[in-house]
Amino acid sequence: MNTIVPYDGQIAQVLLETSLDKVESWVENHGYKGYEPFDGLSSWFAPLTCGNLFVERLLLQLVRQSPINLRPIMGVTKKDSTKGRGYMAAGYLLRFRTTSAPMYLDRALACLDWLDKNKASNFNDHSWSNHFDFSSRGGKYTRHDPIIVWTSLIGHAFLDAFEITGGKRWLDIADSACRWIVKLPRERTNSGNCMSYVEFTQVSIHNANMLGAGLLARTAKHTGNEEYVSIARSAMLYSCSRQLQNGAWWYAEEPKYQWIDNFHTGYNLISLKRYIEDTGDATWQKHLQDGLHFYKSNFLEDDGCPKYYHNRRYPIDIQCAGQSVETLAAFSDQDPSNLEMAVKSAQWTIDNMQDPDGHFYYRIYPAIKARTAMFHWGQGTMYKGLALLAAKLQAASRGS
Repeated sequence: MNTIVPYDGQIAQVLLETSLDKVESWVENHGYKGYEPFDGLSSWFAPLTCGNLFVERLLLQLVRQSPINLRPIMGVTKKDSTKGRGYMAAGYLLRFRTTSAPMYLDRALACLDWLDKNKASNFNDHSWSNHFDFSSRGGKYTRHDPIIVWTSLIGHAFLDAFEITGGKRWLDIADSACRWIVKLPRERTNSGNCMSYVEFTQVSIHNANMLGAGLLARTAKHTGNEEYVSIARSAMLYSCSRQLQNGAWWYAEEPKYQWIDNFHTGYNLISLKRYIEDTGDATWQKHLQDGLHFYKSNFLEDDGCPKYYHNRRYPIDIQCAGQSVETLAAFSDQDPSNLEMAVKSAQWTIDNMQDPDGHFYYRIYPAIKARTAMFHWGQGTMYKGLALLAAKLQAASRGS
């Protein structure tokens, strides 16, 4: 194992830059295409399910859970990813901030231009979907159905570009995404309203609701749209009033969704942090601190290994690794120990899950590594997380 002294200014930064260069080259050499964990319904075998939700779920989970990559023999091809492009754009912009190299700004804006052209075609406003159909315990949606999670995460990349360049086009696209979000169905309760995961029916999911609120709040900071702030506040009331006593959140309130995992909790924390900072509304500051305490206490082992679920080690998943690095780095301004934890988690992941060719492995099981290269779920998330960590380390070395 490498030994990192986070604030010596050299060792950690060199490790991160080397890893970033390798994964960046892998993504670009593969034309921004790759597999994803949930792409199994694009298999040749999908027609044999006859549209039966249970059978579709079996096929999807077979492809997703297999430690051996079945996709090449099942006709699942590497695809574009809107969320992958969004993560890469955000990572490029972070690298531009730390290096001032124009190539990173050029690559970021190229990704955002692609996203503008590849928004969901059945809506006037901007929103984004998967490039494959999906079935789960919550039902099914198609590649044409945009999702608030994707739309919010991508929307933040457009705001990043606006804040760096001042280009009004990028703010207009983020605002367009917000217009799509405010038209979503909402679960209305006496303790806040929950924005739906999808447009065509009400599906109440905490991370989706909080991500939407975070984008509305950040966009309103630039546009002055008070409706966005009001909807965001109601959304945060809904999710924060349902936070568990230990600081965690269920994935959602319905019994079938009552699990607690790493990366969705990270989405919740970063979204709440953004809401508080962008609105000045500190109503749920204690909820944020309680949630962060739970996150740090339950999703990282002493050696930096990220956990998927709060109560067991396996599977070790690359999406959770990327989100752990990003979440801890995002909170490093509040507590320098978070920066040290982020470095430790990044080092563990690089040492154990990055291939010599640059890509990050999908998962580690007790007896085997699933070495499949996912695009957004792995390469994009790690690129953005490591780029944010590199930026925070640079700021710390300068005493900022």
